[in-house]
Amino acid sequence: MTEEDKGMLRDIFAGLAMNGWIINGDYPKDEIPSMAYAMADEMMEAREPKSTIGLPAIKRKRTK
Repeated sequence: MTEEDKGMLRDIFAGLAMNGWIINGDYPKDEIPSMAYAMADEMMEAREPKSTIGLPAIKRKRTK
């Protein structure tokens, strides 16, 4: 994924979060954009693979 793709994905995440907060109606409109990008950053971080400790599990292949 290129940096441009990551930037677009971050904008999409922020837009979705922003829509939810606007529809909810309980948040000040001037704070929603910064909250949305903070949420998008958290979502981008959650997408990063977590390092594993030890050996990964090996799944057995089924035979037919």
